[in-house]
Amino acid sequence: MRVEGLVKSWNDERGFGFIEPIQGGQEIFVHVKAFHPRMRRPQIGQHVSFEVERVQDGRKRAKNVEFVRSSQVAARRRPNSAADWGTATLFTIPAFAILYGLVAFLWRVPHGVGGAYVVLSIACFALYAADKAAANSGGWRTPENTLLFIGLLGGWPGGIVAQQFLRHKSVKASFRNAFWGSVAVNVCAFVVLSSPMVNAWSRLAI
Repeated sequence: MRVEGLVKSWNDERGFGFIEPIQGGQEIFVHVKAFHPRMRRPQIGQHVSFEVERVQDGRKRAKNVEFVRSSQVAARRRPNSAADWGTATLFTIPAFAILYGLVAFLWRVPHGVGGAYVVLSIACFALYAADKAAANSGGWRTPENTLLFIGLLGGWPGGIVAQQFLRHKSVKASFRNAFWGSVAVNVCAFVVLSSPMVNAWSRLAI
């Protein structure tokens, strides 16, 4: 069975890289020998189809890799695919900024909360950048749970910027679903914890 994916990283000097399946799942190792000798060298972001095999140590790798023409991709693209609406997710950040300003105006959010969002967002962006660099070089990867956790704490704006401008973790469906779930939880927690009701309960508990 053939699988489609995007070339997420490629080291031309060492002749290997990784493919991220369109349908999600772990990235698949690919060696230059998996491509036909007459084919051009792969490029990051290129759409390919391939078969999967297991090597002796149990890991998966791609074989019989072929490039998918852009016309074929366009014909199969769903109207609501990640590529179609991905950039629109950037509007989530100014929308949250408006919500934050409104909540701060009504309920006096501590100044340190805004600073925490900024610091965590910078840290989250740095982790995405480091993970992409590691993917390109074959180095140690940052676990997805770590990226999701720092986003849940409040670094998700930096995660959104990294996904769109670094083009990293922007295709894998399972990760994107978990990521947006963490964003929703964080925003809801921010509103609830800032509400007068919670503050009243905390005073009563004291």
